[in-house]
Amino acid sequence: MSRHKIALVGGGAIGSTIALMTTQRVLGDVVMLDRPEYIDPVHGKALDILAVRPHFGFDVDLTSTSDYHMIEGADIVVVTAGVPRGPNMTREDVLAVNIKIIEEVAGKIKKHAPDAFVILTTNPVDAIVHAFYKHSGMKKSQVVGLSGALDTSRFKNFISMETGYSVKDVSCLVMGGHGPTMIPITRTATVGGIPLRDLLSDERINYIVERTRHAGTEIVNLLGNGSAYFSSASAIVEMMESVIFDKKRVIASSALCEGEYGIDGHFIGVPCVLGSSGVEKIIEFKLTDDEQDMVDHTLQSIKKTVEQAGIIE
Repeated sequence: MSRHKIALVGGGAIGSTIALMTTQRVLGDVVMLDRPEYIDPVHGKALDILAVRPHFGFDVDLTSTSDYHMIEGADIVVVTAGVPRGPNMTREDVLAVNIKIIEEVAGKIKKHAPDAFVILTTNPVDAIVHAFYKHSGMKKSQVVGLSGALDTSRFKNFISMETGYSVKDVSCLVMGGHGPTMIPITRTATVGGIPLRDLLSDERINYIVERTRHAGTEIVNLLGNGSAYFSSASAIVEMMESVIFDKKRVIASSALCEGEYGIDGHFIGVPCVLGSSGVEKIIEFKLTDDEQDMVDHTLQSIKKTVEQAGIIE
C-alpha cells in the first residue's frame, strides 16, 4: 500500500514543525520546499528531523528541495510561505508582499500538484486563500485557509485554563475572519456537555473572548520576532489527518461560501466537514441576530482586505 505524499511549501518555523509532527504520526512521506536562497537551513532541519526517526521507529521519508517538480503527486500541500508579522504589525501589514508570493506559488502548485488538497497559513489568511483560489483555478473543495481551526483551539485552551477543567471536555467553535473581528460562539460552548454560561460569569467569558481574538498578537509581542508556530502546526495536522483518514471531522476553516450564512463569494471561517474529498460540506446552523451581526461585521473586514489586495475586480 502506497503512502500519502505531503508537500510543505515554506520551510520556516511552521513548516518544519509540521514536518516533525507529520513524520511522528506517520501520515505520509514529506517534501519540504523553499526558495533556493533559503534552502540550506531547510536541508539542515530535514536532516535533524530524519535523525529523530530511530527514537520513534517511523520509516516515512522526508526530502528537502527547491524544485517544485518534487511535489508532483502530492495528496496534500500546506503553504506556509510568506512574511510573518512582527510586533505592532497587523496581519494586513504583510498583505502586499504575501499576495505576490502566493500568486507565484499558486501557479506552481496547480502545475505540479493539481489534485492536492491545499491548506494555506499565510497572513492575512482569508484574503490570501482567496488569492490562491483565484490564481490556481483549483476547485473550492480543494482549498482552505487556516483560521477557525487555530482560533477554536485557542478558545478551547482559554476555556480550560479559566475553568480549570480538562481541555478534552471542552467543545466550542470560532467563526469569521482570522483577526480581531473573529467570532468565538459562546452560546454553544460547553465543558463536558455543560453550557459555559453555567460555569463562568459573563465577565470571565468576555475576557476569554477578547483574549482569543488577540491571541496571535499576544504571542507575536511576547516572541519579539516571528509569530505562533506550534499551535498553528498542530491545527494544520488535525486538518490533514481528517482528510487523509477520511474522518469527516467538523473543523472550522476559511472556506469559500456561496450563500451560506448570507455570504457569497468570499473565504471565511465556517464549520466544515473535512474528508477524503476535501471540503465536503459547510455546515449551517441558525445564528442569533447578534451572532449574524458579528458575521456581517467580520465579512466587511475581509471584503476590505480583499479589495485592498485587488483580488476581486
